[in-house]
Amino acid sequence: MDIAILLKTAGAGLLVSVSCILLSKSGRDEQAMLVSLAGIVIVLLMLVGEVGELIGQIKTIFGI
Repeated sequence: MDIAILLKTAGAGLLVSVSCILLSKSGRDEQAMLVSLAGIVIVLLMLVGEVGELIGQIKTIFGI
């Protein structure tokens, strides 16, 4: 696992949390919820390749 994916995930989480706080303070709770949902989807899409690689290594180890 590379440190870059960890930094990208932390950066995305930081941006999403700041934007959610700003939107909530301005009274736009619906948009804040949508931003948080979009942030979760973006992070999951970034991690799909890593999870696929992990499953491939597990299959190789156990000979499946």
